[in-house]
Amino acid sequence: MENLTPPGQGLYDPSKEHDACGIGFVVNINGEQTRDIVKQALCVLRNLDHRGATGAEPNTGDGAGILMQIPHYFMKRSCEGLGFELPDPGNYGVGMVFLPEERDQRRFCELTIERVLKEEGLPLLGWRKVPTNNSSLGDTAVRVEPVVRQFFVKKPGSIETELDFERKLFIARRRSTLAIEKSNLGKAHKDFYYMNSLSSRTIVYKGMLTPNQVELYFPDLNDPDIRSAIALVHSRFSTNTFPSWKLAHPYRYIIHNGEINTVQGNQNWMHARGQQFASALFGDDIHKVLPIIQEDGSDSAKFDNCLEFLSLTGRSLAHSMMMMIPEPWERHETMNDDLKAFYQFHSCMMEPWDGPASVAFTDGKVVGANLDRNGLRPSRYYVTRSGMVVLASEVGVLEIEPEDVLYKERLQPGRMLLIDTTQGRIISDDEIKSEIAGEHPYRQWLDDNLVSFSKTASGISYENPDIRPEDILHRQKIFGYSYEDLRIN
Repeated sequence: MENLTPPGQGLYDPSKEHDACGIGFVVNINGEQTRDIVKQALCVLRNLDHRGATGAEPNTGDGAGILMQIPHYFMKRSCEGLGFELPDPGNYGVGMVFLPEERDQRRFCELTIERVLKEEGLPLLGWRKVPTNNSSLGDTAVRVEPVVRQFFVKKPGSIETELDFERKLFIARRRSTLAIEKSNLGKAHKDFYYMNSLSSRTIVYKGMLTPNQVELYFPDLNDPDIRSAIALVHSRFSTNTFPSWKLAHPYRYIIHNGEINTVQGNQNWMHARGQQFASALFGDDIHKVLPIIQEDGSDSAKFDNCLEFLSLTGRSLAHSMMMMIPEPWERHETMNDDLKAFYQFHSCMMEPWDGPASVAFTDGKVVGANLDRNGLRPSRYYVTRSGMVVLASEVGVLEIEPEDVLYKERLQPGRMLLIDTTQGRIISDDEIKSEIAGEHPYRQWLDDNLVSFSKTASGISYENPDIRPEDILHRQKIFGYSYEDLRIN
C-alpha cells in the first residue's frame, strides 16, 4: 500500500486539514432497527454525490461512508463459521480497522491489538475479514487501498455498565494506535493503519470512495440483516487538502460539514491541559489515552476526538456539544440566567470550536445535530408521521410522500436537534438546555470561585496585594493574555 499524501509544501500544510461536505442522517424515533433505515440512508448518501469530490479520475472519491448501530443478527451469522459465537447485543464490541496490505506489517498490527486487549483484560473472540470489491475504484484509490478487517471483543464480567465497556474499548483503541504509531514500522509508513471504530454500539463503514461506491465496495451493506435505527452518512469534499482512506467520514461520533477555524488553538489548549486531566471514571487509565487530539487528523477528526473524550468522562452528548459549540451567550439579553451561567462556567475550561459548521452526532442511542452560532452551514430536516427524522445539508435527499410529512424545519444558528431513541421522542432545544443547565448550581460556583479579570489586569491583585506589577505582566504572558483582552475587559 503506497503513501500518496505529500508532505507540507507551498500553501499546503497537512496540519490544517479542512473540508466542506454533504451530511445526512435517517433515524427511527422509536429505536426500531429496520433494513429500510439503512437503505434510506444509503439513498441519502447517493443523492449527496454532488457535495463530494473526485480527483482527475472520476472514480476516485474524496471519501464517503456510513455510521450505524451494530447489526447484531448479521454479525452473529457472519461469525458462525469463524470458530466463535457472539454473545447478546451490548456484551461485545466490534472493531473496524484498516490494515496494511503487506502480510508482515499487517500481522504486526494485529498482534499489537491482541496484546493491548489482553493487557486491558478484554477477551478477544476472533477476527473477520470484511469482504470488499474494488472493481469500481479508480487507480489512485486502489494504490492506497487497505485490508479491511473486523475483530470482536467480549465484555468481561468485571465490567458492569455499557458505558464502562465503551470507555474500556476507547482505552484499548488509543493504546493500540499509539503503540503502532510509535513503533519503527509506524514511523516509517504514514497512514498504513487506522481503526475506524471500536464500540459495543456503533460501527463505521467508510473509505476513499464516492457515495455511489460505498454499497459496491462493501457487500455487507447489501445484506438483508444489516439493520439499524440510526444511520449517519457523509460525502466528503476535501477542499484544499488531500483525500485518504482514514480521513473519510463518518468518524466515531460525528459527521461534519464546514470548517473549524479555531482548530489549532483548540488542539493546543487540549494538549496544554492534558497532564491536569482527572476523572473518577477513568482513574489512572486517563494517562493511557493522551494525547486526546491526534495531530495528523483533519479538523473534523480532531473535533470527534474531543467530543468522544468529553462524553466518556460522564457528560451526555448534548452537554459535550454545548461545551464545544456554545451559543453566543455573553451579550444575550433574554437568555435564561441558568443557561448563561452554564456557558460562562464551561468557558473557563473549554474554548469554542468555532467556524461555519454543521455537525451531526450519535452515540448509538441518541442522535442529533448542532449548527454554528452564525448559521453559515445550513441543515434542514423532515419529521414524518411514520416516526422518522431525516436531516441533511440540503433538501430533496430522500423522497417522502407529502402526506407522511408531519413538519419540515431547519436548524437555527446555535440551536440543537436531539432525538432519543430509548425514550422514543424528539427533545426540543429549550428542554435539552434547560435540563442540562439546571443539573448543577453553576451560578453559585461562579460567584464563589471566579476571580474577575479586572482585578488583575491593572497589575493589582486583591488576592495578593504584594505581587509586583512586573510579576503580573509575566503571568499574563504565560497564560496568553493579549492587549485585546486588556482593552475589551
